[in-house]
Amino acid sequence: MMDEAAWVHLVTRVVEIVGTAIIVIGSFGALASFLVGMARATSPRDALVSRFRSSLGQSILLGLEFLVAADIINTVAIEPTISSLVVLAGIVLIRTFLSFSLEVEIGGRWPWQKSRAKKGPGASSERLQPPG
Repeated sequence: MMDEAAWVHLVTRVVEIVGTAIIVIGSFGALASFLVGMARATSPRDALVSRFRSSLGQSILLGLEFLVAADIINTVAIEPTISSLVVLAGIVLIRTFLSFSLEVEIGGRWPWQKSRAKKGPGASSERLQPPG
């Protein structure tokens, strides 16, 4: 019979595998869609590249969320020491920065400007402008 720590390790590994699988499968799916679009030449090349980058970024973002969750589970449930919490904070900080950067890259605007971007044609002039 497995003890509690072994179960938590198993759950952590499963969540890590799911996160990694999301990134890998999503990346290959985005690439396959891009290559099919290029072969068919159904859309302008710029639109295909934009769609590819968006799909790839979304896959990476979702996978990163799972990997952060696995790190949190591992640190809080298994190794709740000060040093492990500092390492977790560093990992979450780096992954949050990556997620933020990908969000800007995918959406073409700051995350807090999402509601403004949906208002209409004038919203495009507000893209990537700091609030103020």
